[in-house]
Amino acid sequence: MPNNVRVRFAPSPTGEPHVGNIRTALFNWLFARHHGGSFVVRVEDTDQQRKVQGALESILLSLKWMGLDWDEGPVADNQGSQGSYGPYFQSQRLAMYREAANKLVEQGDAYACFCTPERLNKLRKVQTAAKHQPGYDHHCLSSFTSEERQQRVSAGEDHVIRFRIPERQPEIAFHDVIRGDVVWDPSLLDDFVMMKSDGFPTYHLANIVDDHSMEITHVMRAEEWLPSTPRHLLLYQAFGWTPPIFAHMPMILGNDRSKLSKRHGATSTLDYKANGYLPEALLNFMALLGWSFDDHTEIFSCGDLIKHFTLDHVSKAGAIFDTEKLTWMNGVYIRSLSIPDLASRIQPFLERPEEEGGLSNDVARPLDENLLLQVAPLAQERLKILADATSVLGLFFETNPVYEPTALIQKGTTAEQTVSALNCTIQRFEAVETWDRVELETIVRSLVDELDMKPGQLFGAIRLAVTGKPVSPPLFETIHALGRNRSLEGLHSAVIALSAIM
Repeated sequence: MPNNVRVRFAPSPTGEPHVGNIRTALFNWLFARHHGGSFVVRVEDTDQQRKVQGALESILLSLKWMGLDWDEGPVADNQGSQGSYGPYFQSQRLAMYREAANKLVEQGDAYACFCTPERLNKLRKVQTAAKHQPGYDHHCLSSFTSEERQQRVSAGEDHVIRFRIPERQPEIAFHDVIRGDVVWDPSLLDDFVMMKSDGFPTYHLANIVDDHSMEITHVMRAEEWLPSTPRHLLLYQAFGWTPPIFAHMPMILGNDRSKLSKRHGATSTLDYKANGYLPEALLNFMALLGWSFDDHTEIFSCGDLIKHFTLDHVSKAGAIFDTEKLTWMNGVYIRSLSIPDLASRIQPFLERPEEEGGLSNDVARPLDENLLLQVAPLAQERLKILADATSVLGLFFETNPVYEPTALIQKGTTAEQTVSALNCTIQRFEAVETWDRVELETIVRSLVDELDMKPGQLFGAIRLAVTGKPVSPPLFETIHALGRNRSLEGLHSAVIALSAIM
């Protein structure tokens, strides 16, 4: 293990922060924190055609929301960098890549290629038809001398720079911390492009130059990059640089064991944020996507994860993204929150516009925080995601419940019985001096016996009358939270509505 562990997360700003990418960031972050090393964020923005406006902001927001702070990388406004190995935007490091590419050209390890896309497409079709492995045919290497290629470059002719796969290259062998020993047949590689015609490097060159210049000690990335590693090792060899330690993490799969995609549900971490998942729950869940401490522990604090995270506990096998398990885990974390914390986290979801899942637009914003603190405990055991707070707690903030009067009549009762029962409830409630939950429950349960009704019959009628809903948090806690005036108002309105149709 190097004395000073340095790892990096290198996102491309080409879309929303996919959970697979953030899992990569998380594993790198945990590894750095476990070893007291540095976590570097480097923005790979050389693919200008695929760059999406706002994508970088979304990625960095995801990291911040989940608590994955970086030691080096972009600053808050994304206009600069922090750290002594910058800049941390590849688009600001082009001179370094050109210098590196020119060095390989001078050494004879790379060369300029002038082949047009049309020629390359034709070549690929011919090779495919002949059932040969598609690859570059060394045309510009064998057809022109180095001097001729340089003349064409100097004349401003469009070109790319290709890396020259060494002839008689022995098998490429390396040790992957997760995968073990990997051996690659160099004949499967062709002379790949390092510098594009627009002057921007490909991933292969930029990645190597940056990792070397930033003194990255461990490259922890997705399994899909494993086939690229032989190319990268050849580049390290050509430059005379010592490669980092590689660790390729398992793929994240849907429940059908195919690669996770939008058809399996939300795949952006910000979607989970918007749906009301807690960052600490998502962090815990994502840490278990390919890593385990033992065969039974599932709930880990962030501190526990840092303490226990090691690469020898990372699996080779694909990890299943089980949304049901995530939702269960989120519920566990919700139940562990203090009431003030829960209330503060619920509030933004309730205050959303109605069309975005919040309370009715008729409800004044901001909400009464004292009321929210009072009713939050009624939701804590029922919530799995924070977005459900509207359906659970909406009745405490929305007035004038709407329902069909006939719905007040519970199974096995009549309209007359219901009206009589509600009137008795009103009389008893009006007589209480203190609006106390225990006393309210005592009154209603005594009425059940007096009226010869089943508890569910009386409870159901009262619940619908005061809340407008057939289901609510525990009845007597709900009545207590609604208060004397609202509860009595609802009961009176129910009697009037039901009497009108008798």
